[in-house]
Amino acid sequence: MFYLFPLLTVSIWAGNAIVNKLSCSVIDPGAISFYRWFFAMSVLTPFMLRSVWRSRLVIRPYLPKLAFLALLGMVLNQSLGYFAAATTTATNMALIISLVPLISMFLSVPLLGQRLLPLAIVGAVLSLSGLVLMLSHGDISILVAQGITEGDALVLLAAFVYALYCVLLKRWQMPLSNWQSVYVQGVLAVLMLTPLLLSSERVTVTSESLPLIMYAAIFASVIAPWCWLQGIQRLGADSAAMFMNLMPVITAGIASVMLNEQLAAYHYVGGGMVLAGVVLAQRKPKAMPQQLATA
Repeated sequence: MFYLFPLLTVSIWAGNAIVNKLSCSVIDPGAISFYRWFFAMSVLTPFMLRSVWRSRLVIRPYLPKLAFLALLGMVLNQSLGYFAAATTTATNMALIISLVPLISMFLSVPLLGQRLLPLAIVGAVLSLSGLVLMLSHGDISILVAQGITEGDALVLLAAFVYALYCVLLKRWQMPLSNWQSVYVQGVLAVLMLTPLLLSSERVTVTSESLPLIMYAAIFASVIAPWCWLQGIQRLGADSAAMFMNLMPVITAGIASVMLNEQLAAYHYVGGGMVLAGVVLAQRKPKAMPQQLATA
């Protein structure tokens, strides 16, 4: 039963990749980025405003860090995804984003002082090889001659940005609840995204864009994080994290039906290598009996 929480989370986030792709034809990326967090914070305000106001003196010293986290996780990461959608596929976006845990491991070395295990190195090589195979459409010479698409490059940057966000969350331990942190970051993100909204052309919320905005705001930004936290509390972070590997699979399935995205052999092989590498890198060696005895 508890496995439904991370499974629902991953399914919602997979659907959000489809929303990214659908939105590029009906609303500007800067506009949907703003509306997403504006409506999400509007929903959370009745539940969070009193708590945040009571903790304002505790929160105030951490505002610079919270602002930087908002810039990474809610402004850059999300906006890059919307801009990328015009020149890449939903399947590619989900596969590239699945590299976030792997990138986080490497960023944790200088930022958290963690040590890379040999399996992480092997997993990184396997995942990157799969990514190159997928982005080259199975022909490395094409990638060398033409490079990757702008959309794929933007999603790679978004994956790095979000990985940095995740690592900094661990580094900057703050005396705030998860929802207090999310709410303050969200409010700051709305302020940061306002200039992007004002510089956009297609900003009108239409009957076509409203369902996409509300999915991103309510399901992807409020319900999915709540389910994710429930999953972590009941299953543990490691068990819940493994469900993230399902996101590209679910996204590809939805995209083939809703967007008519066709999967080629290089998607299966390259995508499988990416996911296998991430899973391999996340594996932890079993403790030896004598280590367990002295733990």
